[in-house]
Amino acid sequence: MTSPLILASASPRRTALLTQVGIAHRVMPVDIDESPQCDERPWDQVLRLASEKASTAFTRLGEEKQNSVILASDTLIALDGESIGKPADLSDSKRILLQLSGRTHDVLTAISVKNADRQRNECIRTKVHFAELTEQQIEKYWTTGEPLDKAGSYAIQGIGGQFVKAIEGSASAVIGLPLYETIQLLNEFGVEK
Repeated sequence: MTSPLILASASPRRTALLTQVGIAHRVMPVDIDESPQCDERPWDQVLRLASEKASTAFTRLGEEKQNSVILASDTLIALDGESIGKPADLSDSKRILLQLSGRTHDVLTAISVKNADRQRNECIRTKVHFAELTEQQIEKYWTTGEPLDKAGSYAIQGIGGQFVKAIEGSASAVIGLPLYETIQLLNEFGVEK
């Protein structure tokens, strides 16, 4: 018998990816402080955030703790060793997308799986090669509303995909959940399709 899976995320993209591969789950969003710690590198930050989300969700389970498995994830954009978060406004979106313009950046997606006995974390790095962007393209893109809640101010699975020349690594990780690695970890924890 498979263990019940709880996705500790409000992301519709993560839910859609799990559903796409036939993994039954329920959603239990958690809200944690996602601010970077002093001198924290992006790789360490994304792993910490995924782990904290899983742990926070697990503590809220109550009676279900013995049988449930928690899956949490976090995605960060890293450029020149620095984390690039979500834009606050159009000006911030321009700043972010102009930094990414014509360059290659890393998308780091960490997953954390936890049950009553253990917790495992993994991080997947995908390189994304961006096209050269103009301020006019960025302003037009901003009016779609898509960049507002996205790490790096773009969505590869949406309109922002037009700016991506190529990727090296996991396309699903850039969307928010590396499917191959996630399925392997979930199988270890007794969660199957």
